[in-house]
Amino acid sequence: MDIPEELREDEVLIKVKYASICGTDLHIYQWNEWAQNRIKTPQIGGHEFSGEVIKVGKNVKLVEVGDFVSAETHIPCTRCKMCRTGNMHICLNMEILGVDRDGIFAEYARVPEVVLWKNDPSLPQHMASVQEPLGNAVYTVTSGDVSGKSVLITGAGPIGVMAVQVAKALGAGPIIVSEVKDFRLDLAKKNGADYLVNPAVEDAYSKIMDITQHEGVDAVLEMSGNESAFNLGMKSVIPGGHISILGLFDKNVSLDINAGVFKNITMYGITGRKMFETWYKLSSLLNTKKIDLDKIITDVIPFENWQEGFDKMEEGKCGKVVLEI
Repeated sequence: MDIPEELREDEVLIKVKYASICGTDLHIYQWNEWAQNRIKTPQIGGHEFSGEVIKVGKNVKLVEVGDFVSAETHIPCTRCKMCRTGNMHICLNMEILGVDRDGIFAEYARVPEVVLWKNDPSLPQHMASVQEPLGNAVYTVTSGDVSGKSVLITGAGPIGVMAVQVAKALGAGPIIVSEVKDFRLDLAKKNGADYLVNPAVEDAYSKIMDITQHEGVDAVLEMSGNESAFNLGMKSVIPGGHISILGLFDKNVSLDINAGVFKNITMYGITGRKMFETWYKLSSLLNTKKIDLDKIITDVIPFENWQEGFDKMEEGKCGKVVLEI
C-alpha cells in the first residue's frame, strides 16, 4: 500500500503493526442492517491497533516520530458541551475510527492526535492492540465499587472475560460468570472466574443464590446484549446493588422496572472508555502485570489470513483475535 501523502496539521501517520478484530468489525463484515445504514463505502475498517508513528502534522505535540502508540477510537470534536465538561467519550459530534472514517486494517493509518495513547515500550505490541476493548472492561468494572464484593458477569465474550481479570485484580469475589457457550465458559475459568453458570442447562438463578447464601450478588456486569441474561442479572442483584450495562441489544428489552425500584439498585450505562481516565487505569493494570492479556488473546495470525480470523469470530470459538500486519 502507498504511504498516504496528505496529512492534516493535527493528524499522525501510523505504521500499523497489530490490529485486533472487534465485534463491530464483525457486524460490518456480515453487512448487517446496522452496517448498511451506518457505513459509507468505500471505507477501510478496523479501530483496535498498535503501531509506530512515522510522520506528524505540524501542530502535533503529544507524540513524535518513532513513538509506539495505540488510540482511543471515539473521536471527539473537543468543542461541544460534553467535551468541555470532561466527557469526550460521549461527545455530541462523535466519530468512530473505522466506522465514520477510514480505520486501521491497512499498512498505514491517519489518526487525529487527540485520541492517541503513547504506550510503555515494554508492553508487547500484540497486547497493546487490544487496549481499547480492555478499556470497555475496565470502565464497566470500575463504574461501581467491586472491591470485596460478589460479581455476576453475564456474557463471556472477550470483553466479559477481560472483566473477570479486572474484577479479580480490584479485589472482587466471588466472581460468577453466566454464559451458554462451553468454549467461553472454559475461557472464563482459565481467566479466574470462581463459578460458572450455564443458563441453557441449569437453573442459573438458584445456583447464583446458593453461591451468595441466598442474598444475591452485589454487582452485575452485563456483557451479553441478551434479554434473558439481563433479566437474570436484575433478578440476582442484591437490594442496594448495582448493574453496569455494556452489552448492546438487538431490540428493546422487557424490564421489570418495579423490581429495580423496590431493590433500590443503581444502573449504569457504559459506552466506550472515559478519556483518558480509563486509559490510565488499564495502563497501570497492564504495566504492573495485574492482568495478563495473553490469557485472552487466543489467536495471533498474519493479516493476509484475515478470513480465518473472522470465521473464528463468527463461530464464537475464540477469545481475542489479533492480526499481525
